Amino acid sequence: MDFWGGIVVITRLRIAVLSITLAGAPAWAQPAPSIAPGTPSIALPPIDVIATPLLPGLPDLAKTPSVAQVFNRGDLSRSGYPSALKALDASAAGVSLDQAQGNPWQPNLLYHGFEASPLVGNAQGLAVYLNGSRFNQPFGETTNWDLIPDIAIDRVDLVGSNPAFGLNALGGALSVRMKDGFTYHGGEFTILGGSFGRIHSSLQYGMESGNAAAYIAATGRKESCWRDFSPSALRQIYGDVGWRGTGAELHVNITGASNDLVGNGTTPVELLSVSRSAIFTYPDDTKNKYFRAGVAGTYAVRDDTSLQVNVYYSNLSQRTQNGDAGEVEPCDDNRKIVCQEDGPPLTDRSGAPIPNFITNSPYFTQFGFRKFRNGGPYAFLNQTATDTNGYGVQSQVTHTFNVLGIPNHLTAGVSYDGGSTEFSASTLLGGLSLDRGFVGPGILVDQADGSISPVRVHSTNNYYGVFVTDTLDITSRLSATVSARFNSAQIRLSDQIGTALNGSHSFNRLNPAIGVVYKVLPGLTVYASYSETNRAPTPAELSCADPASPCSLTNFFVGDPNLRQVVAQTFEAGLRGEVTPYAGARLDWNIGLFRTSSDDDILFVASETIGRAFFRNVGETRRQGVDAGLKFHMGRLQAYVNYSFIDATFQNALTLTSENNPLADPNGDIQVRPGNRLPGIPRHTFKLGVDYGVTENWLVGFSMKVASGQYLFGDESNLNPPTGAYAVLNIHSSYQITSHIQVFGLLENVLNSRYETYGTFSPVASNTPLIQAPGATDTRSLSPAPPIAVFAGLRVTF
Repeated sequence: MDFWGGIVVITRLRIAVLSITLAGAPAWAQPAPSIAPGTPSIALPPIDVIATPLLPGLPDLAKTPSVAQVFNRGDLSRSGYPSALKALDASAAGVSLDQAQGNPWQPNLLYHGFEASPLVGNAQGLAVYLNGSRFNQPFGETTNWDLIPDIAIDRVDLVGSNPAFGLNALGGALSVRMKDGFTYHGGEFTILGGSFGRIHSSLQYGMESGNAAAYIAATGRKESCWRDFSPSALRQIYGDVGWRGTGAELHVNITGASNDLVGNGTTPVELLSVSRSAIFTYPDDTKNKYFRAGVAGTYAVRDDTSLQVNVYYSNLSQRTQNGDAGEVEPCDDNRKIVCQEDGPPLTDRSGAPIPNFITNSPYFTQFGFRKFRNGGPYAFLNQTATDTNGYGVQSQVTHTFNVLGIPNHLTAGVSYDGGSTEFSASTLLGGLSLDRGFVGPGILVDQADGSISPVRVHSTNNYYGVFVTDTLDITSRLSATVSARFNSAQIRLSDQIGTALNGSHSFNRLNPAIGVVYKVLPGLTVYASYSETNRAPTPAELSCADPASPCSLTNFFVGDPNLRQVVAQTFEAGLRGEVTPYAGARLDWNIGLFRTSSDDDILFVASETIGRAFFRNVGETRRQGVDAGLKFHMGRLQAYVNYSFIDATFQNALTLTSENNPLADPNGDIQVRPGNRLPGIPRHTFKLGVDYGVTENWLVGFSMKVASGQYLFGDESNLNPPTGAYAVLNIHSSYQITSHIQVFGLLENVLNSRYETYGTFSPVASNTPLIQAPGATDTRSLSPAPPIAVFAGLRVTF
């Protein structure tokens, strides 16, 4: 059965179960006013349960000895329609998004300087869970945000470093909980349209009858985008069937997606000055087809003991193609064939030299680029195919009891997460069109030295975990939590073409944690903690760790040296509390300090071959800073303000290759010194948001984000100026026409600020002629943020 065949069968099963359940229901349930779809709110933290990977976990937020932020469905829909990533970017302390891909559904999420990203080339430092099961993809530990339908998200928990969350939780963990028929009643249809050709529609319905419940949601999105050659389309579905009895609950859920995402990355600054919508090279397309099925159950063994179990299976079929200008020219000693610039001739699969098939190019004949008078310009099309099966099971027991008369809450569990991946990649040589797109004929490149050659590899990874966390209420005001987790990662690579990629790797570590929480006053709590976490090199990283055989930035792998696992030590301390300034008003506040030192950090660093790179351990890095925030609620008025300072630095000297960095030495190298800042991480971030109910039916609000600049990737030595600081303002409003009909609108980037969230360097002067910016020499290349945009929508509930 193919992917969509499975989706169709399961969808029909959902509809059948829903129909049977409805047949026994006396009437359709209506949404409860407190959780009506689209109702804006700001999460208030005092009684939320903060989870270990399986729910429930730690007893409550008041006893959590670290940072914890909770966002409910109202928080995720403040702007009018649900978007978890936009909500986190707008209001979560310590969080920022960057658009390395240039696609709104493929951002990198950074928390305290650690990433959860859809790009294999990024260091993955956050653990992500979906309904209590691991969501990081097995091959590269990536997080594909486009696979999760926002409308079906019930709640997002963002927590600090905690070994209980397993591998990759260096900076923390993000836990996404989806809706079900017990938590969502009624139906909702939403349609939205506006700038950039965006059309969005979604439908959800949930109901409960007796001990059974069902929920289903579907989303369709399409956008031509504001940048050239960058359309995207998303189709997502989520469903859950649940049963609840005395002391027990069981859920079966599915997630499906078929998405076509185009994100054409960064644009050279001189081209951006001509047109903000211009792109450098294309295509850059990712097609994701995804299916995931999960079963989750909980059983109360007795009043003080419960058991939770999760089982899941997922399949991700991903196809990418990425067009780049080729570092290729006619050979000096034989202009009838082509060579790598200052390198050997290019050869095809048979080993024969590739002919110089582009002559009399309009780049030379019409626009006078003399570099191409003998042939070219050439372009590469890098293609990859990734087919991954992921599977796992987690089980935990929670037990509340007294130790010498002192209340104690114990959670212990085991987990297994596995994956099997078939990965292949190839590079085609073609021409570069006048708008810098790849054009045929598409000759397969296969270099004898392996620098550019087809790849086909099978990888398996098996991750085992055993964890325990125990919270002891020493007094009514003092609680102590002790945690530990043992992680074992077993990774095997099998080359399907030759033997160069064959290898087996094993990584093991026991990570401890300890923390205390003291309630100084009824409205004042102080906490402190220390934790250790680790991440094993992924199959993707282990396959691309040889500087002599670098990989394309679109994820190909050609070598198998060992990498060391990353180990992080985190200290956290802070204060939090709440006050009632006057009747009917509430003010929650927090201030927290954190410091994480990562040993043997892994980065994707540039090679001497343009457009290719490799993974390596870079020694110690440090991320430290402070989060401070306020939340205010009074009647129809809700507001928040957050400030974060993040100091992310290298802690030892390094020599890195960065040939496109204009301040590199004559060998194309840069010297990183201790204290140099990590690229891509803004040092200062300020967030402000206000919602006010003008009347019972009319709501207006705004959110503002101010952020400092960041150093460019490829400038780890901090020699070039960072990107500019920016401020962006968004305004939203909604009006409830009737109890079931609502209209809403939003203005994004109201001030039409011109800013960038990501930067690197591109070879503009050598291989990629810019007709719109002739004579361009500045290699800085940035990812521009969208201009002002207007959207409007209609929501109907039933």
